[in-house]
Amino acid sequence: MMRAMSIPSLSSSLDCAAHMPMGAAGEAAAKAGLSPVALGLVGSEILKIAASVRALQAQGHKVCNLTVGDFLPKEFPIPQELEQAIARAYQKRETNYPPSDGMPQTREAVVEFYRQALGLAYPIESVVICGGARPAIYGCYRAVVERGDRVIYPTPSWNNNHYIHLCEGVPVECPTRPEDGFMPTAETLAQLLAKGAAGEGARLLCLNSPLNPTGTVISEPDLTRICDLVLAENARRQTLPDPAQRKPLYVMFDQVYFMLTFGGTRHFTPPGLRPAMAAYTLFVDGISKSLCATGLRVGWAVAPPYVTARIRDIIGHVGAWAPRPEQLAVAEVLRDASSMQTFHAQMTAAVRERMDLLHDGIMGIAARYPELPISVIPPQGAIYLSVRMALHGRSLPDGTVLTKNEQIRSYLLQAAGMAVVPFQAFGLQQESGWLRLSVGAVSVEDVRALLPRLEAALQALR
Repeated sequence: MMRAMSIPSLSSSLDCAAHMPMGAAGEAAAKAGLSPVALGLVGSEILKIAASVRALQAQGHKVCNLTVGDFLPKEFPIPQELEQAIARAYQKRETNYPPSDGMPQTREAVVEFYRQALGLAYPIESVVICGGARPAIYGCYRAVVERGDRVIYPTPSWNNNHYIHLCEGVPVECPTRPEDGFMPTAETLAQLLAKGAAGEGARLLCLNSPLNPTGTVISEPDLTRICDLVLAENARRQTLPDPAQRKPLYVMFDQVYFMLTFGGTRHFTPPGLRPAMAAYTLFVDGISKSLCATGLRVGWAVAPPYVTARIRDIIGHVGAWAPRPEQLAVAEVLRDASSMQTFHAQMTAAVRERMDLLHDGIMGIAARYPELPISVIPPQGAIYLSVRMALHGRSLPDGTVLTKNEQIRSYLLQAAGMAVVPFQAFGLQQESGWLRLSVGAVSVEDVRALLPRLEAALQALR
């Protein structure tokens, strides 16, 4: 006979809460039980900004929300073929666990997709499917980075500092310049890898193209030079007497936006330019951006099989699998080249329309008010536009003098209903006035309505 379970009463739960440490001393005692990694992890700056946007919207203010790297389904729905394929998978009761490295059909579809779209040949063992691109990034870090290992990444870039912290690595920032599209150059990286430099002996170099937050794309010549540098560095390491120093330098190549490039801009990959780079390249990719499917959580890593085998086990232990029905649906859609082309033609045109409206509108304002230090990098890819509003030293109508990017961001939100993210959220600490504008969650009408408000807000500065 089954015994009745003993469920604590509400009063006993409150009694337990009453005995928990309270106040500053109690909080300090509680924190003493947490790990240094947990205590040192910094929350997302973008989420903090999003909270201020929601607060303003709740008050009834019109806000053109250019903060989130997401797609508003009303403006950017997923492909109809994908939606129908997911429904079919659920109707077939495909709702149990997937294999820890992903459904074979999905892995095979990624292999074929890379062959057709990128000209890259990989075995199925090189592909591991994850619950979005983030677990793929984490898996790459965990697979090759040990405590104390150096990781080189450009600033600005998205979240590399947080992943390095989680792996207890050593961050090595690679400075970049606006004239290079905020992309790292081989010359700068060579200085970091030189003997005695901060990045000497680095285990991972993080590249992202098109780049979040800037929307810029690394060029063929620049990527080729970086590949040659990585190959030369790995060849040099193999000549060192100490086996610990022979560990390879890998490149994590995040190309989750690669299907979103504009005009004559082209996307290139390390193995596509230098086949020998296949041994050192860890691809991160997924459907989040290419199919407007951020909430469906299907991503993947493509790398040498001995690396993906470890990523598979890492992902398996944390349960970061992509849902089985979505995986099967993605396999269908990736193999439907005609539907993919049709969808991307429409999607890219819609993204580009918003990008061009913002770019041309802001450049028009800059031309009418040449005394305002405003500049824009022409759209190249992703859903991001890089805008510089170096308004430092200007006075607000109430007399407050702008000195920081955060003040500029706050003023644009309050006075123009323009929600943006300063590059400080992506590791660029200089008060330079650079801002990320994301177009995935706004309509064409939202952008058109914003521009007069922005001009009026800028006119009000003294």
